[in-house]
Parts: sequence; C-alpha cells; structure tokens
Amino acid sequence: MGENHEHHGHNGHHHECKPVLLVGKPAPEFKGNCYCQACGGDGFCEAKLEDYKGKWLVLFFFPAAFSGICDSEVAAFAKLQGEFGKLGAELLGVSGDSVFVLKKMVEDGGIKDFGYKLLSDSNHWAGGAYGVYNCSAGANFRGLFIIDPEGNIRYQVVHEPLVGRSTAETMRVLKALQSGGACMVDWKG
Repeated sequence: MGENHEHHGHNGHHHECKPVLLVGKPAPEFKGNCYCQACGGDGFCEAKLEDYKGKWLVLFFFPAAFSGICDSEVAAFAKLQGEFGKLGAELLGVSGDSVFVLKKMVEDGGIKDFGYKLLSDSNHWAGGAYGVYNCSAGANFRGLFIIDPEGNIRYQVVHEPLVGRSTAETMRVLKALQSGGACMVDWKG
C-alpha cells in the first residue's frame, strides 16, 4: 500500500509522505532556491508560487538529475518553453537536488536557451506538500500539476520514476483546460 507516515528532516521538522488529491484546490505554497540561465549572473535566484499568479503554471517534479529520464524531460520541456509561453504558461521543474547539481545537469546536457527555473527541493517540503515525496526512496515520484492563473490546481498526475512524461500530452491538456469546454478523448484543439 502507499506511504502514509511522516518523515523527520535534519532540522527536526516533519512533512507528510502520503498521496494527496489536489485537483480543484488552491495550489500549496512553495518557496526555494532555483537555477535558471535567465536569472542572470551565476543563474541562481528564488521562486515562489506567488511569482506565477496571473499565469498558467506547469509544475513538474522529478526524482534526480543525471538519471537519464529526468534529464531528457528537462531538455524536452526546454525545447517547448516558447510554445508554452504562447499559451500564457510558465514552466517550473522541481527536484531534490541542490541548485549546483541542477546547474551542472543543464550545462553538461548542453541544453540551449534554458529559460525556465529548476527549484531545489532538497528538504522535500514542496514534494511533501504536493503529495509526490516517496519517503522510502527519499526522492520525489514523477508528478505534474497544471495550476491556473488564479492559483488553483486543474490537473494532477503522479507516477513511478521509471516512466517519462509526454510533453505533447502536457501541452494538449493545458490547451484543453484553457478551452473552457468539454474535450473528448484524444481532443487536439
């Protein structure tokens, strides 16, 4: 069965390790250090939920840098960030890695024009709040959330780390949510 216990961090605080259904609810707050080439300087800056107010946000969690699948997803979203931007959506990747590891992953992966932020969730507070933190593995499951401009979660999918996501499906779901209508199976908009 699923995890349903608390994990105590280095500082004695705890966070939940259980799945959470968030669709239709306000997105949990998060705040942390990020890496992004667009941040300027050394590429390090901060991100918090309120930075994305008034925009659609595609928030995706991945277990760890340099795992092959995770790196390929970060690169695939980077290739489509302009297309997401045309839809009024921002991208934010979240990992338990440090900002230094995230920077190295982007640089070593040769990801060009990397313009979205990667949030370091090394204490797993964001992963716990969004119900994607796997206590037994000490890392996040693969989770993706689409948050509307009012800050409500409209779409949520969480699955095991061994299966990568489809950026095309993420784009399709975003367009469907933005359409405001009923969208049949395999709707393309």
